[in-house]
Amino acid sequence: MNERLLVPIDDSDPARAALEEATELFDPGEIVLLHVLEMDEVTYGAAGAAAEGIREEREEEARELFDDARRTLGDDISVETVLETGDPSSVIVDVAESTNVDHVVMGSHGRSGLSGILVGSVAKNVIGNSPVSVTISRL
Repeated sequence: MNERLLVPIDDSDPARAALEEATELFDPGEIVLLHVLEMDEVTYGAAGAAAEGIREEREEEARELFDDARRTLGDDISVETVLETGDPSSVIVDVAESTNVDHVVMGSHGRSGLSGILVGSVAKNVIGNSPVSVTISRL
């Protein structure tokens, strides 16, 4: 079917599992890899060059994640990468809307309070707001 999938990634086991499941459960013609930089209060509170240095470090880490994911996917699948800053669940939904994907495949950490027992809070928010179907990969 050659679907266009959005796969949000970070440096976690659930994200790696979601990337693998994207190729096992679907027939992707293209995968849009998304990494969201969360600029926390420490980063926002850092002044000038310190904040820029932190951002550059995080961007380099994101490029390494993208490179690792490309190696995992191999040469048979077209890959687009998107690096955004903000709230992960909002950014994932926004990118799903703006990149014309057919499906979102993402990992779930399942760590945020009672509502996060079965599905993590980011995943829960994406499920509730995504313009396309969402598959959650659990370890």
